[in-house]
Amino acid sequence: MKILDIVAAIENVAPIALQENWDNSGIQIGSSANEAKSTVITLDVTEAVVDDAIKNGDNLIIAHHPLIFGGLKNITGKTNAERAIIKAIKHDITIYAAHTNIDVIKNGVSWKMAQKLGLTNIETLSPQKGLLKKLAVFVPADHIDNIRNAIFEAGAGHIGNYDSCGYQLDGIGSFNAGENTNPYAGKRRELHFEKEIRFETVFPAYLQKIIISALINAHPYEEVAYDIYPIENKHPQTGLGVTGQTPQETETEIFLNHIKETFQCKLLKHTAIHKPTVSKIAMLGGSGSTYLNEAIASDADIFITADFKYHQYFDADNRIIIADVGHYESEQFTKELFYEIVTNKFSKFAVRLTDVNTNPVNYLF
Repeated sequence: MKILDIVAAIENVAPIALQENWDNSGIQIGSSANEAKSTVITLDVTEAVVDDAIKNGDNLIIAHHPLIFGGLKNITGKTNAERAIIKAIKHDITIYAAHTNIDVIKNGVSWKMAQKLGLTNIETLSPQKGLLKKLAVFVPADHIDNIRNAIFEAGAGHIGNYDSCGYQLDGIGSFNAGENTNPYAGKRRELHFEKEIRFETVFPAYLQKIIISALINAHPYEEVAYDIYPIENKHPQTGLGVTGQTPQETETEIFLNHIKETFQCKLLKHTAIHKPTVSKIAMLGGSGSTYLNEAIASDADIFITADFKYHQYFDADNRIIIADVGHYESEQFTKELFYEIVTNKFSKFAVRLTDVNTNPVNYLF
């Protein structure tokens, strides 16, 4: 089995096209064409994690945070990242990262947080725009079933928790086949009218090539007539953060302690407890302070995330309780996500979570 097979399994769940434009998910070091021996999973890639991989004979490191974000002008071993790069190259270790692409998917980082807290009715906090397009294609009536199924199997037709969503309208199409054609119906150089169906469905923009390829392969016409429209609809299950409900109304201080225990926080920073009980919770793994307004707009009682600056705490203004659990603490369960993805696809492949604690923040009590 090649490393690229493992990468494909991850990106089938968390497509690389979903990453933010500033991000650097994907292969960081090494070749995906190498045979996969064993892999170690980590939140961050540090020199100690690479040492851990070397000691265990792992030739693949799967991480959440990319080792390389910006351009490197030199690699001399002066920094932790540079030393990690040098050691990985020397020992032929491939390093792969899935960052914001696994943040935004359904059952991604924030969903895992909600599940760990035992929440129900989980929904995306900030659904993304610009991810959806509409396909309209004109199909001869006796081929509609085959073409519809081909398009759906390629990934189109999903709206929320529904699949195979489409619309069709009967009509009459016309065409005049040229000299160098082999028309499905009619004759060359003769105007022909054909009973057709206009079929419409939605699809994620990043699947466009796959869906159009499936359409053309299934369609009987030499020249397939279709239209693609960008649409402004939000993708309901793709975006940052989630909201969820507690099983029952819970005393605020009890739930804050539940957060602290679940995320193993040595320190939990929060704003004033302005209400005695809570039931709706918003959360976003990693640095989520810029999504405070979305959390307030969702009518959540608590917003769990990390990396709030001092003055940003004032913005809660007794409209919501901010619970800052820490960056590492909020994303630590991402390692479990990777483990589940890889082992579900390759049950006999050697996968483990690193024992190295990569949290750079320490606390003195």
